[in-house]
Amino acid sequence: MTKIILSRRLTVEVKAGQVGIGGNNPIRIQTMVTTPTSDIGATVEECMKVANAGAELVRITAPTIKDAEALGVIRQELRKRGYNIPLIADIHFNPDVAEIAAKNVEKIRINPGNFTDKQAILQANIADFEQSWDTDLAKLRTRFVSLLNICKEYGTALRIGSNHGSLSGRIMSKYGDTPAGMVESAMEFLRICKDENFNNVVVSMKASNTGIMVQAYRLLVEAMEVEDMHYPLHLGVTEAGDGEDGRIKSAVGIGSLLADGLGDTVRVSLTESPENEIPVARELVRHFAQHFSAAPKKREPVDYPCPSGKRASQGKTVVVISDLSKWNPVYESDIKSLGFGLQSGLQSGSLPKNPVPDYIYTGSSALMFDGENPKIIDYDNDNFIFCDCTMLNNSFLAWLKENQDKTIVMSFDNAGSIAKQRAFFYALQANGIENRIIIARSYKEKDFAKLQIMAACDFGALLVDGFGDGVMLSAEQSVSPKHVSDLCFRILQAARVRFTRTEYIACPGCGRTLFDLQKTLQKVKKATTEFNNLKIGVMGCIVNGPGEMADADYGYVGAAPGKVTLYKGKEAVKKNIPQENAIEELIELIKQN
Repeated sequence: MTKIILSRRLTVEVKAGQVGIGGNNPIRIQTMVTTPTSDIGATVEECMKVANAGAELVRITAPTIKDAEALGVIRQELRKRGYNIPLIADIHFNPDVAEIAAKNVEKIRINPGNFTDKQAILQANIADFEQSWDTDLAKLRTRFVSLLNICKEYGTALRIGSNHGSLSGRIMSKYGDTPAGMVESAMEFLRICKDENFNNVVVSMKASNTGIMVQAYRLLVEAMEVEDMHYPLHLGVTEAGDGEDGRIKSAVGIGSLLADGLGDTVRVSLTESPENEIPVARELVRHFAQHFSAAPKKREPVDYPCPSGKRASQGKTVVVISDLSKWNPVYESDIKSLGFGLQSGLQSGSLPKNPVPDYIYTGSSALMFDGENPKIIDYDNDNFIFCDCTMLNNSFLAWLKENQDKTIVMSFDNAGSIAKQRAFFYALQANGIENRIIIARSYKEKDFAKLQIMAACDFGALLVDGFGDGVMLSAEQSVSPKHVSDLCFRILQAARVRFTRTEYIACPGCGRTLFDLQKTLQKVKKATTEFNNLKIGVMGCIVNGPGEMADADYGYVGAAPGKVTLYKGKEAVKKNIPQENAIEELIELIKQN
């Protein structure tokens, strides 16, 4: 089976109103508004704002029957104002709400993990287990077919959206909270869609952990191919957070799948105003347009790698090399700006709180930091071999096999280079070659916001799969070495291969949110600056938290208006705390542990 992907996956076409998804359509960009759905005026205004920003579809939460009915009024008002953007109803827990919403919008999204009864199957007797499983599936089918019949009647599209951390108890009892469980949760519903000849369906597999997210989507595609299903995919990293980290994490996860030729709609979930998501999504789609310029086509089955399937050489930390080769000469101030507290003559240094590069490349030599003191290491052909990933041939492979103590600095610059780099690593694996490989890339992009996304896509798509023992990123002199070094560490963390800072898992907010999510996230960040290498979840309501912050060490979750519940792992340890005291109590909880 082929591993080198040079074409987009061909799917059936799904229609959400007049917007086509999948098939030969371009990758669509969408977002979700954060206003309470019952506030019709505010929701209409926010829908107009994101449409003006470039969103092609917009999602609105519908937690109650009243909200589902309000969607029809919102759609009518938008149409009066000349906005035909398709509306997507976000449904949790209540199939009755889904059926009403399906009559009032162009598309609905349901989470198979909470569409029906969430009770776990706990029977010890395997026969009882199987009988209960079949009984629950029969109930699910009856309830779901009722919704499908309404979608058929009204021409409403459907998204089956599995989320890591919100699987049903029935699925959890058999698969655990795993990518395989996420896939099976969706496949149960897709099989019913196929049986009922309902093809107007899109699928998603979201997680805040990029490795889990990428693996789940790949497993889903494999499962659908086996059962002759070709539904479009909606891509997203859920609870990505805000700022640089939210953008980089989204680019690593979504970019890894776009590099696979997967994905028909994209949503970047940032804890910011919804319109801020659109430029990021647009840049992601633009970046991969050069990789797959031809129309999508049916492909041979793909043997996808498992995320974080480490190569044999990766027994050590994935390193960061700061490339200062464009700075000539390199001054002591340039070195200090990267975090080294160097004295005159580069004699000594101290490790600051923020991570510093493991190497600094100056064009002819490198400065290596060994944890205590930096020292000069010559970057000559006896130690480091520079090559382009297109140079790979049998003679080079034979040379590498005889010189596996050499470190290879592999560069790439051209369109379709991710596929070519993957081919490089696959060839090394096939030939049992274990040289350490540094992934190097030089960018001419001067806009740092765009550079972040491009680099996160290019490096992240390889790092997520366990490829690469280090990264070396070169940028124009308009971008400071410190910003480039920081970007490298953020990409490594987003790809889950090296952790150097606290990670914030925060939902983007919606009409269910019980507090000002953006301000609260900033307060939590400010209050937790003294801690390193933790994962802290900040979730607006019980729908997204605590389940979907499954990776978090600690969690801050809206429990009721003005009330917050704090979690340690998945356990609620302090319930219904007044919001004004919650951050102080969170800090105390972290210090106690």
